Amino acid sequence: MERLDDPPDVVIRRLPLYARSLRYLLDEGVHSVSSQELGERINVTAAQIRKDLSYFGEFGKQGIGYDVEKLLNHIERILGLTQSWPVVLVGVGHLGQAIARYDGFHSQGLRIVGLFDTDPAKIGQEVSGVQISDYAEMPRVIRETGTRLAIISVPAADAQPVADMLIDAGVRAILCYAPIILQTPDHVWVRYIDPVAVLHSMTYYLAREHVV
Repeated sequence: MERLDDPPDVVIRRLPLYARSLRYLLDEGVHSVSSQELGERINVTAAQIRKDLSYFGEFGKQGIGYDVEKLLNHIERILGLTQSWPVVLVGVGHLGQAIARYDGFHSQGLRIVGLFDTDPAKIGQEVSGVQISDYAEMPRVIRETGTRLAIISVPAADAQPVADMLIDAGVRAILCYAPIILQTPDHVWVRYIDPVAVLHSMTYYLAREHVV
């Protein structure tokens, strides 16, 4: 899906961190910031920030820095955050319900418009005002809401079939909480959140502390 003229994906992954830090600066009443000051907040070098932003134009002035509000507006436009994005969530167990109840989505331009599960006891119930539906309703809801974003929070064994259903229905970006690597077409973006894998990447360093 990535074109030759696209910025590297690692740059795109950093842009939301820049936007979040800029929002904090505005909340603190800060209206101008240097690349050095911004970098210190997110552990990125000033040179890296300037290089990242250069993919999208010129935003700051040497010796003056960045206008916080203007830079935030630029980044939000780059990320498509000037519009509201509908999202569907598949798998409404304990994790799925916690995700569905997260208040931060709506304030950041994300709306959960569909919840799906296979448990008959859950179907028909509501979580944060959204009714849980059977998988069979997925294509209709995705089509009617124009949804292209989805979250998967099902067991690993069910994740690939769910991803296939979502993609067939028109979803083009998936956030996967299941501990599995999905097989998807090139035109579909996938991100993973696996707390166990992340914790294991840190136990490596803890284990080294005990090596004599």
